[in-house]
Amino acid sequence: MDFANVDKRLLSLAGATKALHEKWGWMVYWVGGRQFACELTVAPDAKAPYAGRHLLSLKCDPDRILELRAEWPDAVLPGYYSDGRTWISVDLDADLPEGLVLDLCDLSYRLVVAKLPKRVQRELARG
Repeated sequence: MDFANVDKRLLSLAGATKALHEKWGWMVYWVGGRQFACELTVAPDAKAPYAGRHLLSLKCDPDRILELRAEWPDAVLPGYYSDGRTWISVDLDADLPEGLVLDLCDLSYRLVVAKLPKRVQRELARG
């Protein structure tokens, strides 16, 4: 999968920005001051099943997580360094359909925006 397409989609969402988290070496995507995606490459000596993988971590609906993990057990993992009940980490080098990953990006964004103050939601809706 071409991560440039994913990056373009993430940044096309209203109010989305990205910044390198220097301590972690991750690219973090933000909306309204809250994280909605992270792109990272895990060190080869990290614990399994994350070791050496190029991951995109996204907020996700718990029921959808169960479906995704059942359908793509080697490509959709519990969120790396996040709450695995509400976050997933997608292996960007796995054979996942790009459309699925883009849809998951949109879902993550919507879930985070839904928890922002109503004033911020209105500002984002105005674009």
